[in-house]
Amino acid sequence: MFTRRDFLQYSAAAAAITGFSSGLTRVAAQQRLTQSDLLDFDSKGQVTLLHLTDIHAQLKPLYFRPPSENFGVGAFEGIPPHLVGEDFLKHFNISAGSALSYAHTMVDYVNMARTYGRMGGLDRTATLVKSIRSERGEDKVLLLDGGDTWQGSYTCLKTNAQDMVDCFKLLKPDAMVGHWEFTLGEDRVQEIIDSLDYPFLAGNIVDLEWEEPVFESTAMYEKGGVMVAVIGQAMPYTPISNPRYMFPNWSFGLRTGLLQQNIDKARDEGADLVVLLSHNGFDVDQKMATTVSGLDVILTGHTHDAVPEALKIGNTLVMSSGSHGKYLGRIDLDVRGGKVVDYSSSLIPVFSDVIEPDKEMAAKIDEVRAPYEKEVNRVIGKTETLLYRRGNFNGTWDDLICEGMMEERDAELAFSPGFRWGTTLLPGQDITIDDLYTETAMTYPSVYRLEFTGAQIKEILEDVCDNLFNKDPFFQQGGDMVRVGGMGYTCAPKESMGSRINNMTLLKTGEPIDPGRSYTVAGWASVNEGVEGPAIYDLMETYISKQDVINIQKNEAVKYTGV
Repeated sequence: MFTRRDFLQYSAAAAAITGFSSGLTRVAAQQRLTQSDLLDFDSKGQVTLLHLTDIHAQLKPLYFRPPSENFGVGAFEGIPPHLVGEDFLKHFNISAGSALSYAHTMVDYVNMARTYGRMGGLDRTATLVKSIRSERGEDKVLLLDGGDTWQGSYTCLKTNAQDMVDCFKLLKPDAMVGHWEFTLGEDRVQEIIDSLDYPFLAGNIVDLEWEEPVFESTAMYEKGGVMVAVIGQAMPYTPISNPRYMFPNWSFGLRTGLLQQNIDKARDEGADLVVLLSHNGFDVDQKMATTVSGLDVILTGHTHDAVPEALKIGNTLVMSSGSHGKYLGRIDLDVRGGKVVDYSSSLIPVFSDVIEPDKEMAAKIDEVRAPYEKEVNRVIGKTETLLYRRGNFNGTWDDLICEGMMEERDAELAFSPGFRWGTTLLPGQDITIDDLYTETAMTYPSVYRLEFTGAQIKEILEDVCDNLFNKDPFFQQGGDMVRVGGMGYTCAPKESMGSRINNMTLLKTGEPIDPGRSYTVAGWASVNEGVEGPAIYDLMETYISKQDVINIQKNEAVKYTGV
């Protein structure tokens, strides 16, 4: 039988004949892909779960380069999602040069991107969702939003997320959870939730005064004759990774005991199938699957990992559906006697060029963007090199941001946070305001200029490194390593706290960073209240406009060992 995976990999055969990088044209690639092939699926059972997460306010098709480093430690070393490039292709038996190779890896990324085109676009996702609902029957389908939806673009920032709220009303999710949503502030979050036609679930958030639930924890649905419980888990470390002052009355945490209580309660109330809609992060949820009992499915988000199929951990299926609208996760479940007896799963890549845009959603996207269209398309420069963010260590977008901060703030060093959101630009593309804001749009954008001693700099790097590479995933917060400008260092992820960062060097002089000397450092996205300085997007507009043409050389100053 010729399966969807076979079809998505068919272009590899053409590559063998024509030579992929130079011979397979976009027209040829599109002829090898069709919307029906993307939707082809081994349907099973009574319930279909559709999952999208970490869209970060991206309404339009885009480029998003997968990471070149995604290191796991301890029990999670060398297993999904901590595989990249050729290792990823080998593990999942994906052919190099195929559509799936482009969707999931950075291998030959620029040529692949020029061949297969952009991915995502909420109007394309809407087409897929409507097709699956029609094929399966709406009474069998649950569409679940994993959060990080209301942040990450110019229009989302300027409309206080109303653009995303309006578009998602047409998509008709059945429930959602959150993380960056909370950086809109308590009042705005509550205002939006009150306007939604579906529940915002977060069973792990309680108020500080009485420790009572702030949001609903669980929603019950009957799908295909099966009673389904969906339990929501917001990002547990939100007050650490984002400003506490924006939601001062709420307490976050993993709260595994409370989660177990909610699972047990759902079972007692007749749930045949229990789903955790989570923003914990992939490794956290891999451990969660072994910590609590009674979960049939975890739909995980936050770490932006894209895994082609659900992984089975004990009796729990764990699905991670990527980010930025590049994918739509699907799991079909056959449930008998309160147990999953069979399932099918797939991560559907949203190839923008071969999916017919949903007319209703496309019109709504045009409507919400219309007041800003001239500004978002304003060109401020051009790039000669690939600009991307994702990877455990420095990416070229953040190298550019660090250069800009050092220049515009007259600083010796620069720190840029290890955010996993932010789209990609290919060599030769114009840089627009839209592009800049996909890297910088946030509600606490001030660029500070402070002095830190060399000892403090090492302490900062060690602390962030431990959040990323702690062997216990319950102590990980899901970001990438803070990006640095003006200095180099070596990281040993497998070492213990305090021993991972070495060989810190001031690049300007080649001298070691002196623990006792003070250095002027520029940075952005501080979680402290009252930070003074220009907004990062204003600063970088000034810097990029001055440069006109951007050419970022490969960063050789940040090294890693032992992985």
